Amino acid sequence: MTHACKAMGGQARGHIVVTVNTSWNVYNFRRGLVSALIARGYHVTALAPNDHTTEKLSLLGCDTRHLEMNAKGLSVVGEAALLWSVRRHLKALRPDAVLGFTIKNNLYGALAARTLGIPFIPTVTGLGTAFLSGSTLQGIAQTLYRLAFRRCPVVIFQNAADRDLFLERGLVRPHQVAMSPGSGVDLDHFSPRPAPEARDRTVFLFIGRMLADKGVRELVEAARHVRARHPDCEFRFLGPMGKDNRSAIPDAEVRGWVDEGTITYLGPTDDVRPHIADADCVVLPSYREGSPRTLIEAAAMTRPVITTDVPGCRDVVDPGKSALLCRVRDQEALADALNRFLALTHEEKHAMGAAGRAKMEREYDQRIVVSRYLWAIEETAAVAEP
Repeated sequence: MTHACKAMGGQARGHIVVTVNTSWNVYNFRRGLVSALIARGYHVTALAPNDHTTEKLSLLGCDTRHLEMNAKGLSVVGEAALLWSVRRHLKALRPDAVLGFTIKNNLYGALAARTLGIPFIPTVTGLGTAFLSGSTLQGIAQTLYRLAFRRCPVVIFQNAADRDLFLERGLVRPHQVAMSPGSGVDLDHFSPRPAPEARDRTVFLFIGRMLADKGVRELVEAARHVRARHPDCEFRFLGPMGKDNRSAIPDAEVRGWVDEGTITYLGPTDDVRPHIADADCVVLPSYREGSPRTLIEAAAMTRPVITTDVPGCRDVVDPGKSALLCRVRDQEALADALNRFLALTHEEKHAMGAAGRAKMEREYDQRIVVSRYLWAIEETAAVAEP
């Protein structure tokens, strides 16, 4: 079912909608996929809340459609309104297929697309706070996943643990499952960088939203412990405050950590590369991830990483070679990993960085991911050839 829409000055191969909870997410994490689809002749529309990156998406040749949504909200009325809004947009756009990322866009996008007979291809990029809570919310989330994904031709997972969990709980069926190595990484954009020149301090860098689920509080406690012995260590936190998430850490708490000198808070950025280049090690003590972009980009730039031994995080590293692992939710284990890194020689740290880059080249090249989605669109979603 193709539509007569124009792309790249000629007849489009088909119309693809990409729906995510922020335009920033589309631009920073899916830009390579969007650009590849456009280059291949598809008309692409991003259905996401507008923000400062919306214009940048337009400059790529991607149409944009504002989606009003509250990523944090859980009210019945608000969720019903979001489902109706997604359906209204998809009915107006009439795409050949929809690619969904992030939880609410996957759930409501899949439900809305099914009522319109539009193929929906979700990617499970993580389970979210509700799924990890073990509460009533987890049961509701599982029920919604089961209903939403039932008719999806393909459900793409970024790590084996999430895939196996969905299969075990009957949220997807075996014939629906496909795997992708995260969002991939542009190996030219995130190129190897030499380690910082000899200096009198070691810089540990955390990149992400200021969320409890990211292990931020454990990292702060570990930083206090490490700095007591190594006051020359610096812990930099890079990323937005995450106010739209239920596990967001209050601004005042973060300011308190800064005031006491435990961390340096850098705020958000549109380009993490200079910060990674100036770090000795990137740290992500998350409770669980889909396929953490932070670690992938750090490894691509030859930076060693420290992360938790949990699904998603352990999948993107070679433990003991490109990364040091520690127990989740354990500030003492995290402090021990930080101290072990400090004890490494310059040559050992360099070898860790080189091992990480090699893994990214083997397994996480953006082109591998693009080919996976092209297959899903062209074969499983049956977007017709021109």
